[in-house]
Amino acid sequence: MFRISPLIQITLISLYISLTIPLPFLSEITDASISDTVLWIGIIVGGLILIGTLSERVIVDEDQIKITYPIWFPFFFRKNWSLSWTEVKDLKLRTTGQGGSVYYLTSNSIDKAYLLPTRVENFAHLIKFITKRTGIDTSEIRPLSQPWMYIILLFCTLLLLLVDSMVIWEIIFN
Repeated sequence: MFRISPLIQITLISLYISLTIPLPFLSEITDASISDTVLWIGIIVGGLILIGTLSERVIVDEDQIKITYPIWFPFFFRKNWSLSWTEVKDLKLRTTGQGGSVYYLTSNSIDKAYLLPTRVENFAHLIKFITKRTGIDTSEIRPLSQPWMYIILLFCTLLLLLVDSMVIWEIIFN
């Protein structure tokens, strides 16, 4: 089983917190038309959706590759899928709008493609497993983003959290 990389999880959850937690405090001092309670409820619901999304699991075994989410995560947000290794036809490269590359597993029996998860921990091990089970050359496949990108984003997020803390401190105690 492969989970989303902890570096990615921590970075994205921290970014979400740094962008949303100041909103109820700022709403209070600006006399915004939306209540603090509504903002807090929205922040909590959004946080649960983010955590659920980041709880994606890639399960591989001798028979198939499968994407699953925790049972508590609402079905309308899930993108569960499974594909038998015998059905895998190829890996197709697609360019993203930002100039990156993503790969899709294509199926023999169904004219459908499944996005290859690239943000999992031990991605290289997942790729080796796919090569072993399918025989497809995966030597060119790289993760969508490198760890250093998330480290930079985490550093900037921590700076933002520091500024947020100072602003919230001022609001509460002044």
